[in-house]
Amino acid sequence: MREYKVVVLGSGGVGKSALTVKFVSGNFMEKYDPTIEDFYRKEIEVDGAPSVLEILDTAGTEQFASMRDLYIKNGQGFVIVYSITSMQTFQDIRSMKEQIVRVKGTDKVPMLLVGNKCDLEAQREVHSDESALLAHEWNCPFLEASAKNTQNVNEVFIEIVREMNVSPSKEKNGCCCML
Repeated sequence: MREYKVVVLGSGGVGKSALTVKFVSGNFMEKYDPTIEDFYRKEIEVDGAPSVLEILDTAGTEQFASMRDLYIKNGQGFVIVYSITSMQTFQDIRSMKEQIVRVKGTDKVPMLLVGNKCDLEAQREVHSDESALLAHEWNCPFLEASAKNTQNVNEVFIEIVREMNVSPSKEKNGCCCML
């Protein structure tokens, strides 16, 4: 059974914990309680292969941003979340992607862009075509999700496993090839 280390990144209040908790336990977190760091494990089957996901739900607040390098260094796949109701959270994710590329030393990192809170269509500030364009630029898949009504919640985690299977991080410890 393969194990995958998934890191969920995004600004504070975008619903990282709500998505993760909904996926792991099936429960929706109604109130917002800022996360410092939460760790979850869940077994799932992706394309017929049993897998164990180790999911790190990170802090979105800036005061814990310094911890991000460590999360990124240890992560294999990244779910980058913004809220469709906040253009600022969409703009914030660009620096997170740059940080992933910097820490990993490559832009070939398994990533998934997620626009959360799509149940709040009337409050939408980020249009899906903008997100699709960014995902194309980043060469990663894009989904809109809602932890509240369970839209695409499982698909988020299934898709990041697929990404990790297609383009596993090029990190090989202590190995080099000289020609």
